[in-house]
Amino acid sequence: MTTAIDTNVIVALWHSEPTINRTAEAALEAAFRRGSLVITAPVFAGLIAAPGRTEEFVSSFLEENGIGIDWDLNEAIWRSAARSFSAYAERRRKHRDPGTRRLLVDFLIGAHADVNGYRLLTMDERHYRAAFPSLRIEGI
Repeated sequence: MTTAIDTNVIVALWHSEPTINRTAEAALEAAFRRGSLVITAPVFAGLIAAPGRTEEFVSSFLEENGIGIDWDLNEAIWRSAARSFSAYAERRRKHRDPGTRRLLVDFLIGAHADVNGYRLLTMDERHYRAAFPSLRIEGI
C-alpha cells in the first residue's frame, strides 16, 4: 500500500531533538516496508519554504529516501479538500474556536491521500480524522 507523508513527518526527521527525529524515522521506515512512499506537491512546496532548505536539498533528500512526488491534484482532490475545508470552517464558526487555524494546504494533503486510497502518515492525527473520517491514518 502507498503511504502519503504529511509535511510534519519529514520536518520531524530534520528536527534537532533526537527523540522526535528517531520516532519519525522509525515510522517512515515501517511505512516503507509496507509499500511505496509519496508526498503531494503542496508538501514539497512546504518543505522548501522551511528555513535553510533549498529545492535541491529537498529533491535529493526525497530521492535518497525513496519518496516520490505526486505533482497532480485532480478535480476530485480539489473538490474533496473544498468540502472538508468548508465543513471545518463551519465547525470553527459554530463553536467560536479561537485555536490555531488550518490552512487549505492541510486539506489538500488529506484529500490527496483519501481520494487516491493511500494511508496518511502524520503527526496530526486528530485533524485528519475529523476532516477525513474514511482516511486510513497512521499517527506518530
